[in-house]
Amino acid sequence: MDYLGESIALAIDLAIFGACFNEYRKSKRAISMIQGAPYLEIDKNLKEILQTHPEKKLSYVSIRGNIKPVGNPIISANNPKITGVVQSLSIKEHVIQRSTTGFWSDQERTIQEVQNIMPFVLKSNSFEVEVLDPLAADVLDMDVISDHFNPNIPSVMDHIWGFFAGIKQKGVQTTERMLRTGTLVTGIGEIIISSDGQSIKLQPPSNGAPYYLTNMQTSSLIRKLDDNKKTYRLFCILFGTIGLVIGGLMIRRYWIDRQKRIEDERRKEQLEVNRRDRRSRVRDEDLPENQICVVCKVNPREIILLPCGHVCLCEDCCSDILNLCPVCRTFIEKRAAAYLA
Repeated sequence: MDYLGESIALAIDLAIFGACFNEYRKSKRAISMIQGAPYLEIDKNLKEILQTHPEKKLSYVSIRGNIKPVGNPIISANNPKITGVVQSLSIKEHVIQRSTTGFWSDQERTIQEVQNIMPFVLKSNSFEVEVLDPLAADVLDMDVISDHFNPNIPSVMDHIWGFFAGIKQKGVQTTERMLRTGTLVTGIGEIIISSDGQSIKLQPPSNGAPYYLTNMQTSSLIRKLDDNKKTYRLFCILFGTIGLVIGGLMIRRYWIDRQKRIEDERRKEQLEVNRRDRRSRVRDEDLPENQICVVCKVNPREIILLPCGHVCLCEDCCSDILNLCPVCRTFIEKRAAAYLA
């Protein structure tokens, strides 16, 4: 319990540092992989390139094309003139909630979230690449079609109830986002030829590399990831330094406490030696047998053991006899000074 506060602070700091370092490492790895991913045009040569590779696949490449639905596209729920291939509808409740410390803070919670997907391809001229599992993408850029906030107008009773309940509703936010038809998208991932050899597919890499469907150019994506990397590196340095400071303070405190314990033990031992020397100088040397300690056979009997009542030990030997009386083997509950006439 002596280091409880420091231990909690260090644990929190290490958790934040670990999360930041993990994001820094992910951003660094993603930049390295994207820079090493070749850019391929969606044209007649793409299938020929795939045919020359083992398993007819490329583990990590970058392609670029326009979104085209396979079949009827998804129609926007808020604007019938807008169509797309991926739709996300979310309803969030915004509230003001009282914490355990008594402070009020803004919070939001998702009431409902629906995602609709339509099969689609990336098209360039007359050539197409089918896109698989778009929701698995680490970055999936979608346009906000509608973002509406409906504020709540509370009554007097709502204010009273909210104060005692510790929660007040601000309103409900409904948002619609879509990956729109015709959008120019950069896809970065693994491309393969289908089993029938008729189509080419872009899918999440099987080696765990990041998967992207973004409207940014590759260079813009790298700059964005590099900014994230720099931010997380700064956080790593900050929380790493805080962790070192807390750890250093804990080590310093432990060292001071240890030195203090060693000094206390040394002082205690020295006092005990001095006490024994003083006792030996004032003790009588010529004592009858029935007044000599039964253990050392030198010092006088000075301690009574209870509950048996035997006076059989000197003060020096008493510190070594902890459990049983050396005369009757009764368990020792208490010791007291005894004076024999």
